[in-house]
Formats: sequence, C-alpha cells, structure tokens
Amino acid sequence: MLAEKRTVLLSGPDVGPLEQEYVLAALRSGWVAPAGPDLEFFEREIADRTGVPHAVAVNSGTAALHLALLSLGVGPGDLVVVPTLTFVATANAVVYTGATPVFVDCDPATGNLDPDLLAGVLAADASVRAVLTVDLYGACADYERIMPVCEGHGVPVIEDAAEALGAGHRGRPAGSFGRAAALSFNGNKIMTTSGGGMLLTADAELAARARHLAGQARLPAEHYEHAEIGYNYRLSNILAALGRAQLHRLDEMIERRRAVRDQYAKLFAHAGAVTLIGDDPGANCWLTGIVVDPERAGWHARDLAAHLAARGIETRPVFKPMHLQPVFAGARTALTGAAEQLFRNGLVLPSGSALTGDELRRVRDAVTEFLDGHR
Repeated sequence: MLAEKRTVLLSGPDVGPLEQEYVLAALRSGWVAPAGPDLEFFEREIADRTGVPHAVAVNSGTAALHLALLSLGVGPGDLVVVPTLTFVATANAVVYTGATPVFVDCDPATGNLDPDLLAGVLAADASVRAVLTVDLYGACADYERIMPVCEGHGVPVIEDAAEALGAGHRGRPAGSFGRAAALSFNGNKIMTTSGGGMLLTADAELAARARHLAGQARLPAEHYEHAEIGYNYRLSNILAALGRAQLHRLDEMIERRRAVRDQYAKLFAHAGAVTLIGDDPGANCWLTGIVVDPERAGWHARDLAAHLAARGIETRPVFKPMHLQPVFAGARTALTGAAEQLFRNGLVLPSGSALTGDELRRVRDAVTEFLDGHR
C-alpha cells in the first residue's frame, strides 16, 4: 500500500540540528524559567539585526502590540488607525486597551495601508491617538509617505512588523519605524520560537515601561508588590534559545522564500489576468499571494484553491478585512473597496522555507495542470 503524501503546508516551521543544539544547551544550563542568558542574547541580537537600541522579548506579537499601545498611553476614548487588511491580532490589541480601532483601506497593489486615506482620517479627527501600520506578507508599508503624515499631526506610529523580520524599506530594516514595533515568532512566521514576539523601540523609557508591564508590573521589593495591573507576557529562556538558532539561519530562510516566489512569478507570467501581490525587492517574501481578475482569466481564485486542496496542497484566501468581521460590525472606517477586492480575488500559496523539492514540484505541477485546463 502506498504511503499517503503529506499535505504541502502554507508556511510550516523550518527547524533542524542547529535549533536542537541551542535548545538542548539551554535545557542543560538550568535556565528554564522566563529569564536567562539566551533571553538576554536574543534581545540583543534582534535589536542589532533591526538597528533598534531596545528589544523586549514577549510571548507573542499580540503582546508586543498591546504593550506598545499601553506604553504610549492609549486607552478608553482614544481612536487608533488600523489597516483593515490584516490579521485580527492587530485590531484586538487596540481593543484590549479600551481604545477604538478605525479601519482604513489599503493600496490595491500591495495590500498595505493607503497613505492618502490615512492623511484624510488624521486631518478629520483629532481623537486619533496612534497609527498602527502592518507590513503585509513581509513587505514594508510605504513609510516614506506614512511617517511625514503622522509626524505632521503629532500622532505616533506603531509598526506591526509581525510578518516582516528581515525585510526593509528604503535601506531601513522592518521593525525600525515609528515609536515602537512588534515582531512575531509564531510557528508559521519567517522564523519561530514556537510562540513568541518582540517589542522594538528606540525609546528607553518606553522599553522599560513595556518590560515592567510584561512582568506583572511587579515593583522592586522583597515581597510581591504591585501598584498597577500587569501582564504575564514574558518569553522563556528556552524559547529564546530556539529563536537565536533561527536568527542565525534567517538569511538563508529568506532566500529560500524569495526563490519560491520567483517560481510563482514564472508560473503565472503567461497566465493572463494574474498578478502577484506587491513587488518589493526589500520584502522577505514570508507569504506569496496572487490576485486573479476572474473576468479576464475565466476562473476564480477559489477555483484554484479547490484544485490544489484536492491534491493535498494548502492555500488560504487573503485576509478577510476587519470591517467585514462580525466582531467589528459597525466600526468606523475609511474605505475604497481595495481590501474587499483583494479578499474576493486573492489567494496565498505555499511559501515556506521548509518546502522540499518534491513539494515544490507538486505545487508547480498542480498549478500548471490547472492553468492548462483553463487556457
């Protein structure tokens, strides 16, 4: 009996002997609690990689966003601009503070925050306390246009770089924009600590405030002393050790994902009415997405998704916009329809650096078979 082929994953974790070596060494060191030398080294190494003075390791990218907002004083009664095309964690972090998200549409070519719409929102409402940008699928937002707009209105930027470690914009690394930034090391990200994240900032006071809150806001006393509500957001030393090994391999993993994207570009080059989301040489190519014009192509993105699913290949629609999510029904918005169009016609394809040669051939063959049947 032939063994069943395993599913080709969208972005599975890429770990091997080096990760085993680092984690085993951390275990043998005895530093198994949320403290230890690997944690300190990991923060320093990520800070160096992103060119930011301060890094605070936490247990998720969502925690990093929440702490950044709290450290900037965001709270009830405030408005925070959030791109509508994002994962729900970006918006949830705003709600955790008691503030209200205002969902702003995207650039139709990149899926990132539309700078022109942002300018209109900031000009129209002085209650906006912060702007959350998102570096969608590993490509930085247009900070060359976004930052001057926000600075002109005195509104701080928090960069959600959860998907973008290793990417850059105009010579600056992702994670270095705004008052603070958040990285994610979830299992499907460009590099992983299983679960984890990092807050980045050039502001020493903000970093200290975030670190204090992440440790249950415990005050320096022999007993447990707390003057405010804190959070259990710390990252463990063992997971930091895993992250250090991953960071050593980050560049090779990015190159692998770029090579995968290049293969998709060639596959769809002559398909007609199919484009890749974004075209940024500074992207880390975390995930490669396509957009289909169904009228010109004669098929829909969901048709390709069904064809690949039948062959054991995982895909995913582009993020459903936040303003369409039931939990945010009735939210304030500034829309053009671009995000809804990407959601309807977009599809994200297997992009992981752990994809084997056989898995890539399976994907290529399945896509080619589909396209040949629709010419």
